[in-house]
Amino acid sequence: MIPELGHLLLFFALAVSLALGVLPIVGAHKDRGEWMALARPLSAWLALLVFAAYVLLTVSFLRHDFSVVYVAQNSNSALPVIYQIAAVWGGHEGSLLLWVLMLVGWTVAVAMFSRSLPLAFVARILGVMGLVAAGFLLFMLLTSNPFDRLIPAAIDGRDLNPLLQDPGMIFHPPMLYMGYVGFSVAFAFAIAALLGGNLDAGWARWTRPWTTWAWIFLTFGIALGSWWAYNELGWGGWWFWDPVENASFMPWLVGTALIHSLAVTEKRGSFKVWTVWLAITAFSLSLLGTFLVRSGVLSSVHAFATDPRRGLFILAFLVIVIGASLALFAWRAPKVGLGQRFGLMSRESMLLVNNMVLTVATGAVLLGTLYPLFLDALGMGKISVGPPYFDTVFGLLMAPLVLVLGIGPLTRWKHDEAGPLLRRLVLPLVFTLGAALATGWAAGRITAATTGGLAMAYWILFATLVDLRQRLWPAGGQAGQLLHRLRLIPRAMAGMMIAHLGVGVFAFGVAMVNTYETERDVKMAPGDTTTVGGYTFTMKEVREVQGPNYIAAQGVIDITRDGEPVGSLAPEKRIYRVQQMPMTEAAVHGNLWRDLYVSMGEQIEGGAWVVRVHYKPFVSWIWGGCLLMMLGGLLAAADRRYRVRQTAVAGAPRSASAESLA
Repeated sequence: MIPELGHLLLFFALAVSLALGVLPIVGAHKDRGEWMALARPLSAWLALLVFAAYVLLTVSFLRHDFSVVYVAQNSNSALPVIYQIAAVWGGHEGSLLLWVLMLVGWTVAVAMFSRSLPLAFVARILGVMGLVAAGFLLFMLLTSNPFDRLIPAAIDGRDLNPLLQDPGMIFHPPMLYMGYVGFSVAFAFAIAALLGGNLDAGWARWTRPWTTWAWIFLTFGIALGSWWAYNELGWGGWWFWDPVENASFMPWLVGTALIHSLAVTEKRGSFKVWTVWLAITAFSLSLLGTFLVRSGVLSSVHAFATDPRRGLFILAFLVIVIGASLALFAWRAPKVGLGQRFGLMSRESMLLVNNMVLTVATGAVLLGTLYPLFLDALGMGKISVGPPYFDTVFGLLMAPLVLVLGIGPLTRWKHDEAGPLLRRLVLPLVFTLGAALATGWAAGRITAATTGGLAMAYWILFATLVDLRQRLWPAGGQAGQLLHRLRLIPRAMAGMMIAHLGVGVFAFGVAMVNTYETERDVKMAPGDTTTVGGYTFTMKEVREVQGPNYIAAQGVIDITRDGEPVGSLAPEKRIYRVQQMPMTEAAVHGNLWRDLYVSMGEQIEGGAWVVRVHYKPFVSWIWGGCLLMMLGGLLAAADRRYRVRQTAVAGAPRSASAESLA
């Protein structure tokens, strides 16, 4: 009876989510305190019901209950236990249940950690999130029930997609969904503020940590997905501009703009309209990503094959959510006002340019992703928009973004003078050009593209160092006050610096690996050698390896450099028994400075194998940069100002020292 109980719990959850979506919002409108007070207990009940349903589905997997259609399609009795747990989100129905679980988790977190906010505001926030949950629960119950029975039960399951039987896929989907769904909190805050008409600095301060946490999770999820593709797919790339990759990248771009816009709204009272629009857009793009992945319009290793009914339901839900949100925004936005004025040469102007470039970049990615789909839908033929378009357009847009990223922190709020600002920029500019050219010379080849990429990385580094120096040792400051001023830097400001440095590290890794990597496709049999990047690869043997649900041909390849042993690699070519699907398991010998990457292709005549060998300098810096961005986000989210009661912060005066540091 476990599947039936899980199905029943989803119906109860739908009823609770509808009550949460209606009663508190109506109560806030009519000033009915008892109705608004229902928001928090209803959120807790909703989370409990969805969590219980998710646990029951997990139990069905662990018990090998192949009378459940979803379990029979995505598991097998030989599947390792860790992948049985991961298989819960390995297909459409279970991943949708995970999506809802994350949503109700965020909902109950808001209910718990927003007790200092006005009751009417919290009621509207939780009500909006309840309506979103109701939409997805209705979608699940009508078209995507994970507890559907299979009669008669299957003898054994079809196994989890071999692409997903990788450690990266244990963590990648939950982290990605946490980021996707986390933007629903910023969306709910924005809608609640529009309904209540309280778009002030306090609202921005309340919203900012939730948005930062969502951005952290989405950054982690995207980085894990990139790392998984690099290690699992055998092609050696870290990003391919796959439509589903783009679907997660677009909310990240808008979310980045939203974080910066919230900072301006909180500190200066400006960008209010911008901030609300970005909050609505970030979550709308998350819903669009859900539609692309689950509608069947895309062919991708990341996408779920689904029937048209599901695509139509999500599309209708997407239109309702976005349409209603934009209608409310159009009605309320003229009453919000533009906020405080600022000069052309000011930090607000730099952040405005930042937001505009990020928005245009999102539009460029959206166009490249959807344009082929529109042409196909209109019967005008099939085209493919691939990496050349995205690399060119996105690369051109990133140059002004990185330039502003370095200038912005060195510019004063409200108004700055061009002369003093230029004097502050001369030193980092000179060091940037010198370091970029020196790096290219040391690496053995100087090209315009590489110099530009390295200049972006060094510009961020040196501009951040100048900013830090000015904060720690301002004009007239005493050396003995250094530690004191270091302690005065808010965590949000320190987090911003670290996140910006993460962007620089990321740009450095991309520039180096794209320019100086080398690869060879060779035919290798035991005893054969090949040299790539100064390293010699020798195939010692190819042996058969038995896995829990697969059989593999495993190559043993020794690596030497100048005759000295470096290490050994064991790439595999696997055949999964149930689906008879061949999979390439790459092997990587890496350190901080380079990766040696080997993958096995097909076996050819004479017992030889096609082997792809890569030398990838500084490729790990790409993911290291992402980790630094996350660390910066964590510091910003942990800022003390977001852990104190917020009832009177909007108009509270700031100390002189804090004002100078900001």
